[in-house]
Amino acid sequence: MSIRTRSLTKTYGTTEALRGVDLDIESGGIIGLLGPNGAGKTTLVEVFEGLRTPTAGEVSVMGFDPSLESVALRQHIGAQLQATHIPDGLTAFEVLRLFASFYERSVPVEDVLERVNLNGKARELARNLSGGQKQRLAIGMALIHDPALLIFDEPTAGLDPAARRQLHEIILNLKERGRTILFTTHYIEEAERLCERVVILNRGQVVADGTPLELVRSSEGKSTIFIDVDGPFDPAPLLAVGALEQERRGAHYRFSAIDSTAVIVALGEVLRSQGVTLTDMHMHRPTLEDFYLEMVDDPEVADLAVGGESEVAVRKPVA
Repeated sequence: MSIRTRSLTKTYGTTEALRGVDLDIESGGIIGLLGPNGAGKTTLVEVFEGLRTPTAGEVSVMGFDPSLESVALRQHIGAQLQATHIPDGLTAFEVLRLFASFYERSVPVEDVLERVNLNGKARELARNLSGGQKQRLAIGMALIHDPALLIFDEPTAGLDPAARRQLHEIILNLKERGRTILFTTHYIEEAERLCERVVILNRGQVVADGTPLELVRSSEGKSTIFIDVDGPFDPAPLLAVGALEQERRGAHYRFSAIDSTAVIVALGEVLRSQGVTLTDMHMHRPTLEDFYLEMVDDPEVADLAVGGESEVAVRKPVA
């Protein structure tokens, strides 16, 4: 078990940044932590890193209590902070060599430069690196002692698409090397692409936890079905299988439905029976972004579980 928390709470005066967080993170894989600004993401990862002391509750990271055993813990985790300080008067090679000296063991600097695609920038002063190169160097600083657990706080924030893609490849390669990666992000598509598991925080609480596919399937959002036909038809039979007519404009129809498959099957039968030909159809299914917006916008999130070997937990925040 890489991380385990029970009833984890952190308050700043009268503000509750974390409210009873229960979380289990097994070793291996990529876990994304999503949530709006102020949801508690950075506070949570800083507790994991031993930078913040929880007000109440229990937390274990790699078998250590971060508040009491932070020095020992840092030999086993690597962290990239939102504002990682990089000594800009040193070269990329010198920065990594400096950070290697902080640990009991480390991997060769040349190997880390290769892993973060900075081989050609080893002798470049840190101040002269681009934003994407500085982020990759910050990742390298987290990798220098070859930790089993990596915690990245918005590693791709502010980067252009090409630089973001490079960091994605680095993170995926770390997963292939058997590392556990927990990272916060504001990019929904990033979580969909990289993560086996997504945890959503809202108002200091975990409101959803599961694979991206599980979360989308649990969404209360409806699919939207757009069709064009060669003549008018009576859509009443579609309503019997849960379709809701949203628009009718000439030969163009728009329906919404939770069970889009049942509606499409019924649509084929209805059109055949009425002698009408389908000329075009496309559909918008609920996405992880749709689900995310449900979780962070709706204060009355219901308890829900999806069956099978894996389970998605959707929890109701405390008002």
